[in-house]
Amino acid sequence: MKLIKIFQNRKLILLNLFLAFYVLTNIVGGERGVFSYFEKKNLQEKLVKKELNLEKKLAEINNKNRLISEKVDLDFLDIIYRQELKKSKKDEIIIRLK
Repeated sequence: MKLIKIFQNRKLILLNLFLAFYVLTNIVGGERGVFSYFEKKNLQEKLVKKELNLEKKLAEINNKNRLISEKVDLDFLDIIYRQELKKSKKDEIIIRLK
């Protein structure tokens, strides 16, 4: 009987404790918690780096495309021809460096 009276008198304190525990649990480990925040921040940094890398590759491809399409650059075409088809002239000596 005494235990029931104690709980009746202090139910506001218990309710506050449970609510505080619930809030702290969600702040630390919930979907919008601290751990989730740092995981999402790391993911964002990786995606930003990947985006910059892709933008550089796109700029290189656009530059190569411009060299081929607008004014035909014969030197660039010769480089592509030699790299892709692995061809050379008869009087040339090929030295592979790797």
